[in-house]
Amino acid sequence: MIGSLLTFFAVGLITLLVVGVVLSIVGAVFSLTLGLAGFLLFKVAPVVFVGWIVLKLLNRSGGRTGRLSASDRRWLDGG
Repeated sequence: MIGSLLTFFAVGLITLLVVGVVLSIVGAVFSLTLGLAGFLLFKVAPVVFVGWIVLKLLNRSGGRTGRLSASDRRWLDGG
């Protein structure tokens, strides 16, 4: 009787330890994911967005995109 109670106690204790470790790993992964998403959203995305807008404005005002001068074409062709 006491042996079976001790066995149940040991199994319960091991279960609690395993569940605690698994939940801590899941929490760490979740925290790292949210941290990375927050960094990308609030640090990287605004810089990329501003750069994209600047390139769009320069492209619209320049009007020479995709055209090479004759000297540039000769230089690229190796002549």
